[in-house]
Amino acid sequence: MKTIIKNFLSALRRFKMATVLNILGLSIAFAAFIIIFMQLDYDWNFDKCHTNSDRIYRVEINYDGTGQVVISRPLSDRFIASSPHIQAGSIVNPWGGNLYFSVDRDGEQLNFLEPSVKVYPEFTDVFEFEMLEGVTAALQEPNKVLIPQSMAKRLYGNASAMDQQLKGENFSYTIGGVYKDFPQNTVVSNCIYAPFPKDENLQNWGNNNYVLYVRVDNPKNSEHLVENFKKNFDTSALGSDYAWVAGINLRLTPLPEIHFVTDTVYDSAPKASKQTLLVLFGIAFIIVAIAGINFTNFSTALTPVRIKGINTQKILGADESALRLSLLMEAVSISIVSYLLGLLLVFLFSLTPMASLINAEVSLLAYPSLILGVGVLAILTGLLAGLYPSYYTTSFSPALVLKGGFGLSPKGRQLRNVLISIQFISSFALIIGAMFMYLQNYYMQNTPLGYDKDELIITNVTNTLNKSQDAFTNQLKTFAGIENVTFAEPLLSSSDQYMGWGRKYRDKDIQFQCLPVDYSFLKVMNINVVQGRDFREEDKNTTSGVYIFNEKARDMYGLETGEKIDDGEIVGFIPDVKFASFRTEVTPMAFYVWGTENWGSRPNHAYIKVKAGSDLRAAMKHVRTSLEMFDAKYPFNVRFFNEVLHKLYEKEQKTSSLITLFSLIAVFISIVGVFGLVVFESEYRKKEIGLRKVLGSSTNEILAMFNRIYIRILCICFVLAAPIAYYAIIKWLENFAYKTPVYWWVFAIAFLLIAIITIFTVTFQNWRAANANPVESIKTE
Repeated sequence: MKTIIKNFLSALRRFKMATVLNILGLSIAFAAFIIIFMQLDYDWNFDKCHTNSDRIYRVEINYDGTGQVVISRPLSDRFIASSPHIQAGSIVNPWGGNLYFSVDRDGEQLNFLEPSVKVYPEFTDVFEFEMLEGVTAALQEPNKVLIPQSMAKRLYGNASAMDQQLKGENFSYTIGGVYKDFPQNTVVSNCIYAPFPKDENLQNWGNNNYVLYVRVDNPKNSEHLVENFKKNFDTSALGSDYAWVAGINLRLTPLPEIHFVTDTVYDSAPKASKQTLLVLFGIAFIIVAIAGINFTNFSTALTPVRIKGINTQKILGADESALRLSLLMEAVSISIVSYLLGLLLVFLFSLTPMASLINAEVSLLAYPSLILGVGVLAILTGLLAGLYPSYYTTSFSPALVLKGGFGLSPKGRQLRNVLISIQFISSFALIIGAMFMYLQNYYMQNTPLGYDKDELIITNVTNTLNKSQDAFTNQLKTFAGIENVTFAEPLLSSSDQYMGWGRKYRDKDIQFQCLPVDYSFLKVMNINVVQGRDFREEDKNTTSGVYIFNEKARDMYGLETGEKIDDGEIVGFIPDVKFASFRTEVTPMAFYVWGTENWGSRPNHAYIKVKAGSDLRAAMKHVRTSLEMFDAKYPFNVRFFNEVLHKLYEKEQKTSSLITLFSLIAVFISIVGVFGLVVFESEYRKKEIGLRKVLGSSTNEILAMFNRIYIRILCICFVLAAPIAYYAIIKWLENFAYKTPVYWWVFAIAFLLIAIITIFTVTFQNWRAANANPVESIKTE
C-alpha cells in the first residue's frame, strides 16, 4: 500500500494535469461500470432467488407460437393432477388489484390500500416462503391471509401482526402468517396472499383469467409433461359444447425465462430485453476501455517528457526492469485511486434522482462480489494501460532521447490516432443510439391516438362513488373549467392488452378485446363513429348490451351494424384508435355498454375532461376536493392522462435515459483524451508553430492546421460507426409495432455534435500556442 501511495504521489507531483485527467476519466468509467452491472445483476438473476427456480414453470396456452399466459381454472386443475412429476401447482389471479381495508392499532382505526392476489394454498409449495410468524398452512383456512414483513411493519409498527384483522367492505381477513419479503427481481409480489374462493369458475372452461405455475421433481421430466397431458386428457365427459378444449395446445416456460420472453399475450410479469442487456454489457466495457485507452494515450504522450530522466537513471546504473516495474506500479496506483473515487461517485449517484433510472438497489454493500470484481478490473486496467508505455518508454537509445523526436514520430502519432479513433467510433454509435431511443419515446407519447388525451384528468373510483355517479358528476361540473365526465372499466393506453373475448358471429369464432365503457364515453373522448351510431343512454337498459367495434374487427370478421353477438347488438364502427401500447399492433376491439343481464357493470375509472384554456391545477384541486366529499378516507390516484402514458413507457424511458447518460460519459471521456493529445501536440510543435508564424501564417491558419487532423479522424470514425449504429437501432425498433422513422439527420446531428465539441477543445487548447511570441517559441526549442 505504501508503494502504491508513493507512486501515485510521484505521478501527481510530476505530471499533475495528466494524472488528474486520467483519474477523472477512470473514476467515472468505473462508477458507470458498477452502476450498469447493478442493473445487469438485477435482470440476469430475475427469479433466481427461489431455491427451486430451475424446477418451476409457467403453463401457457400455445397459439401458433404465441403463449397466452392466462388459462382457465379447470384446465389448470387437470394439468396439475396429470403427472406424478408435478410436485406442486397453483393458479394466481393476476387481476387481484388493491385491497382497501382498515386495521386497529392502539385503539385507532387506520385505513390502508395494499396489493392483494388470490392463490391456491399450494402456491407456497411452488415458491418457498420464509415465514417469520405463523405458517403457510394458514392459507388452507377460510379468510386467513399471509402478508410480507414490510407490510406488517407499515400496519402495526413493531407489534406482532399475527391474528390481527383486516376489515373492508364485504370482507374480513385474519392475518395467519408474516413472510420475509422477496427481492424486487421476482414475479412473486410482496403483497397480501388470500385463499382462492373454492367455487370460483371451477368448471368454467372458457374463463381464461388465471396464471398457472407448477414445480416438477426434475427439470428433465418437464420435457414430456405437455405430451403426457394431451395424451391422457379425456374431454369426452365435457360434452359437445366443450369439444374445442381437446384442441388446446400447452407449453411450459421456465421461471428464469419469464422475465425475457416476448411472444406472449396477457403477460403482466416485468420484462427486460436480452438485447438491451447485451448493449448495456457492451457499453460498460466500452466506457472502461475508452478510459483505459486515454490512460495509455496520456502515458505514451508523456514519453518525451520522461525519457530524459529515465535515460539519466540508466546511465547512473538503474536496472531497466526496475524502471519498467516502477512505471507499471505508477499506472496501477492511479487506477486504484480512480477505483476508490469511482465507489464514491456510485454512492453520490445513489443519493440523486438519477438512481431511479435503474430497477436495482443502488447500494455498494448489496453487491460485495461486484465491488471486489471491479477492484480486480481496476488493477488489470492499470496493468494493461501501463504495460505498453512502460516498456516503450524505456526502450529508446540515448541518441533518440537527445533528439527528442519520439513524440512526433510517425509510429507514435499513428498509435495515438488509432486509440483515439476507437473512442470516437464508440461515442458516435452511442450518441446515435441514444437519439433514436429518445425519438421513439417521443413518438409513442406524442403521436395522435385517435382520441383526446390533452386536458384530461383520470382517477380511480370506488363502489361508494359508483353508487353516486350522477351526484359526483354534477359536483365536478360545479367548477366552470370541467367540460364533461365519463366512466369506463379499463384505463386506455395503460397496457399492451385488455380483456379478451371469444364469441360467435354468424356461426364463426371471433376474438376481440372488449373495453366496457359508459354510454357517454365516445362523445367525451371525441372518438367519431364512422358507420352506424354512437352509444345512447337507453343502451344500458338493453338485456345483453351493445357493441361499437373498430374498423380492424369489421374488416377482419365482416361485421355489420344491426347484427348481434350473443344477443348484444353491433350499433356502429369507429376508426382504429390506439387503445393499447405502441408495442403491439391494433387488433380487433370493441367498446361495450353493459346490459341489464351481464355479469359486469361497475367502472373502475373516471375520465374528467377539462375545457381548453382552463386552469389545470385548479381543476385538479377541485377533483380531489370532490372525491373527498364522497369518500374522504380512500387514497384516490388522481393524475393527468399524460402520466398514464409516461407510466406505460417507463421501461423504455429509463433505458433511453441510461443509454444517453452513458453515451455522454463516453463522449466526455473521449474529449478528455482529445484534450490530453492536443496538450501534447501543442507542447511539442512549438518550434513548428513559431516558424509558421515567422513565415506569415495567421492564428486562424495554425488553428485550422490542428483541427484538420481531428476532422479527418472524425470523418473516418463516423463512416465506420454509422452502419454499426444503424444496424443496432433497426434491431431495437423491432420491439415496437409502431416506430419512428430512421431519420438521416440524426446521424448528421451526432457528427456535428461531436465535431463541434472536438473543434472547440482543439481550438481552445491551441489558441495560446498559436498566439505566443514566435521568437520565444523558437528560442525555447
